[in-house]
Amino acid sequence: MTETSWHFEQFEPTGSAIGYRITRKLDEVQSPFQKIEIYESTDWGNLMLIDGAMMLTARDNFLYHEMISHPALFTHANPEQVVIIGGGDCGTLREVLKHPGVKKAVQCDIDEQVTRMAEKWFPELCDANDDPRAELMFDDGIAYMQNVAPGSLDIVIVDSTDPVGPAEGLFNKAFYASCFRALKDDGILIQQSESPLMQLALIQAMRDEMGKAGFTTFKTLPFPQPCYPTGWWSVTLARKAGGFDFREADARAKAFKTKYYTPDLHRGVLVSPPFVADVLGD
Repeated sequence: MTETSWHFEQFEPTGSAIGYRITRKLDEVQSPFQKIEIYESTDWGNLMLIDGAMMLTARDNFLYHEMISHPALFTHANPEQVVIIGGGDCGTLREVLKHPGVKKAVQCDIDEQVTRMAEKWFPELCDANDDPRAELMFDDGIAYMQNVAPGSLDIVIVDSTDPVGPAEGLFNKAFYASCFRALKDDGILIQQSESPLMQLALIQAMRDEMGKAGFTTFKTLPFPQPCYPTGWWSVTLARKAGGFDFREADARAKAFKTKYYTPDLHRGVLVSPPFVADVLGD
């Protein structure tokens, strides 16, 4: 019988913890930026941890990857040029490139080792890495966005870790200003925005910083994410102008399969729960 143990992650900002039953450590690498570990679990497939924090599991990553990509792609009228900041596990890139109208998707993650570990232990997330429309870069996403040609992008996806360490600079006015400048007038910024159950103050602070950079309309979309603190996560959309109606007919006619995202679900998450609306004003 395989020997098992438990990995527990305590998350101070929410005063909670989450645990997984594991059978063995599969791999570990210390990059110049962070420690990346891969574990085999009994029920959740392989797990990826970065500096001890859960990044993804084989079983539930589709929830996050679909929700950080398809709502934005189907909200934009004609998304062709997409940049993903972070996203080193490549799952978001895979979802973005399911949209045939996308002409180019650049993924810029500071840590190449995240991608190499994903290719080795989560190959199903890396199906689109060889797509001719994909460009994988390993560089500082903050510096990259500062140098993007003004008005050249349709969508910027900020697929980052928590706002500490290498990702801390992705949650402030200076970074959002570079995104604002790089986006076309009808462009969309979407960013992972932590737990709406326990971190509404952080989400409000993010939206305030986005507003200081020039964005005028916002929408925070919640979804379940068992491997993240509280089990309930969110992404936040921001635009220079306009609302968040989406191309529902196109979403219904999509030629690719999804495991969580649907047009009906998309329409539903546009309605904020009262406790969220009371704080965010949605």
